[in-house]
Amino acid sequence: MTPGLRNLISDVPGLKVGNAHCEKTRSGVTVLIPDQQAVASVAIMGGAPGTRDVALLEPEQTVNAIDALVLAGGSAYGLDAGSGAQVRLAELGKGFAVGSAIIPITPTAILFDLLNGGDKSWGRNPVYRDMGIDAVDNAGIDFEIGTAGAGFGATTADLKGGLGSASLQLPRGGTVGSLIAVNALGRTTIGDTPYFWAAPSEYKEEFGGRGWPSKMPGMDKTVQTKYSLGTIDLSPNTNTTIGIVATDLILAKSEAKRVATAAHDGFARALWPAHTPMDGDLLFVLSTGKRAMNDPLVELLELGAYAAQTVSRAIARGVYCASERDGDTVPTWKKAHGS
Repeated sequence: MTPGLRNLISDVPGLKVGNAHCEKTRSGVTVLIPDQQAVASVAIMGGAPGTRDVALLEPEQTVNAIDALVLAGGSAYGLDAGSGAQVRLAELGKGFAVGSAIIPITPTAILFDLLNGGDKSWGRNPVYRDMGIDAVDNAGIDFEIGTAGAGFGATTADLKGGLGSASLQLPRGGTVGSLIAVNALGRTTIGDTPYFWAAPSEYKEEFGGRGWPSKMPGMDKTVQTKYSLGTIDLSPNTNTTIGIVATDLILAKSEAKRVATAAHDGFARALWPAHTPMDGDLLFVLSTGKRAMNDPLVELLELGAYAAQTVSRAIARGVYCASERDGDTVPTWKKAHGS
């Protein structure tokens, strides 16, 4: 099995991704837009999520399709990005029709990047609504990862975070892809080494090709060295890794919810620790509904497993591709460990 042509979530046919960022603020927004309304659900595993219009994604709720999914920095201020995306999509004629009214459905999740050195003195006019509009206008099949979009100001425990994406052609047909804004309390690498926890899932050299070390750090001392948490900022709401998994397989909302739950395994394989009380770890799952499953039970199982794999790869790619900016509070992976 191999990634799609771009190794991006947009390898799933019918999807576009748009990024926008503000250099001064050191934050950004990413919007995923399906060509047509799409089924979606969500699974939240972190203890400190920030969301807008997420309850409607539960299987028992009435609304059965969305017009876009929005990922943003800015903590609670970033929820305005969903409003910006919504008004721009309405101008483009996209949305849920209620009589003569059109209401685009734009569920949104945010991460905390308010302490990353950027200027957050925006007064009464936070920049996120405008960035939501710009991200919609920037949407396309090709998009930047690393220091881009919702990952523009992201950090991890010891390295810059970023926006990552990956895709995979499924064994029985169809495609799965992921798009992750990595802003974790934990680490993506093993201790202070350059080796990514996600290495077993890596395709070729998409995040450096180093694999795992031949001998895990600390094995000649104690196992705890390898798993040391180091110094952790335990301030509330200072983290969160958020993302989207997408597929062209036809899914009901309940099936999308099941895939979202399974795909969270990718967080646990790529981040140490993951799903903490201080992270708002969240995954949306979206189905464009273009391809029927011939063996639904088996293919749903496979989809969850391979979705988790693309999530792990996207997390590592987001950190690996991060670029330096003046005033960074933590180094990039490439500055810390070389290319």
